[in-house]
Amino acid sequence: MRRLTTTTAVTVLILPLAGCAGSASGQQDPKRLTVSTFGFGVDQFENNIVEPFEKETGIEVQIESGDNAERLTKLRLKRSDPDVDVVMISDLFARQGREQGLFDKIDPSAVPNLKKIHAFAKDKDGYAPAYTYQLLGMLYRSDKVSSAPGIKDLWKAEHKGKIALPDISTSAGVPFLYSTAATFGSGPRDTDTAFKKLSGNTTNVLKYFSRSTEVVSLLERGEVEMAPALDLFAIDPVKAGKPIAWAPLDKGRYVVSNTAQLVKGAHNKAGAEKFINYLLSKEAQEKAAATFHDKPVNKDARIPADITKVVGDAATDPTADGFTIPDLKLAAKNNDDWVDRFEREVSG
Repeated sequence: MRRLTTTTAVTVLILPLAGCAGSASGQQDPKRLTVSTFGFGVDQFENNIVEPFEKETGIEVQIESGDNAERLTKLRLKRSDPDVDVVMISDLFARQGREQGLFDKIDPSAVPNLKKIHAFAKDKDGYAPAYTYQLLGMLYRSDKVSSAPGIKDLWKAEHKGKIALPDISTSAGVPFLYSTAATFGSGPRDTDTAFKKLSGNTTNVLKYFSRSTEVVSLLERGEVEMAPALDLFAIDPVKAGKPIAWAPLDKGRYVVSNTAQLVKGAHNKAGAEKFINYLLSKEAQEKAAATFHDKPVNKDARIPADITKVVGDAATDPTADGFTIPDLKLAAKNNDDWVDRFEREVSG
């Protein structure tokens, strides 16, 4: 196993070299695989997921890491000769990459663990599935808020300067926009109403956060009392006994997924599908749940008590608890416009 560092700057610098000297990625090797993943927890990912996969298959894995936007940009730049086989990426960015022709459909016969995962995690069009998911809800200080707050509480005067909201570019950003539209407008697609409501609530907002670690720190210090956020980030504070809780929203409950996409033109397609299949296995799902608090999509995987303490029954099957998949196609189509509009009308 070898780790590669992925940055936008490095990508720009290596392109001329790739064009002049030829690409090593063009050499197909069934025993080598390059996986692009998130920038956090890479050491744990190597130890708990990659090394067991290498031992089981004999395939050597190279790892690239970085944030969603950065890695998607690199894929676009390298589309004619990709040097990555599998990309672990959040659902909205996966949809954007799919619309741009960067990802390929998988062969179900090569990924038998597809039969063992929940229906909501499968892609109806045949692309790679989600391997874990988070739930949009409300993170809040249980010692300052008497009961689980709903979306409308974010607009109440008594919380002036005491709330944080996700930036539109975060994983929680678009689902929260839809939840706001569903609460105050004609439905989740009524984003015009959502933007108007958000632009009129700036006095209540202390921070528009771009990283979930930011909002956890704000809550722990008592600077904010509530924030729409993903359940994942409540697990460690709750486990540590801090006065922080998480609850589903009263309206607009959404699942936010992380997917493992097969890169179009991948040089080791068979190895990539083996890796995706391994991510969905009971063994890998349980290790990821214990290590990263990744909720399993494999129906047979055991869910740690730390997760169920925060999420409850939704950790077993979120759809049974009223959670749905947000309209990712609409979000991908309007991404640039919404990002610009959020900056101009809301956070700016």
